[in-house]
Amino acid sequence: MVKNGNLHKAKSEKNDEFYTQLTDIEKELKHYKDQFKGKMVFCNCDDPGWSNFWAFFSLNFNHFGLKKLISTQKSHHCAVMAISVVMKPSVFCWNPIL
Repeated sequence: MVKNGNLHKAKSEKNDEFYTQLTDIEKELKHYKDQFKGKMVFCNCDDPGWSNFWAFFSLNFNHFGLKKLISTQKSHHCAVMAISVVMKPSVFCWNPIL
């Protein structure tokens, strides 16, 4: 029995969009809180609205003491990839994971 059948199916269907789960990001990055303090995080993604990394860092911006959070966003109107979102400390960052 093939345990990665879903990957083989996705490959044959050319459906290779897989996203890291928010819970997996939380479990791993909670161990690195001190290393993020005062740092700028760059999320290289097609759309920050779909990125769980963007969601994690925006919700935990103040908790991790980030300096800045930046993301790319692919324009649906043209083939240009641009830095589109810059975030500084905000009041909407709530409920830290720890």
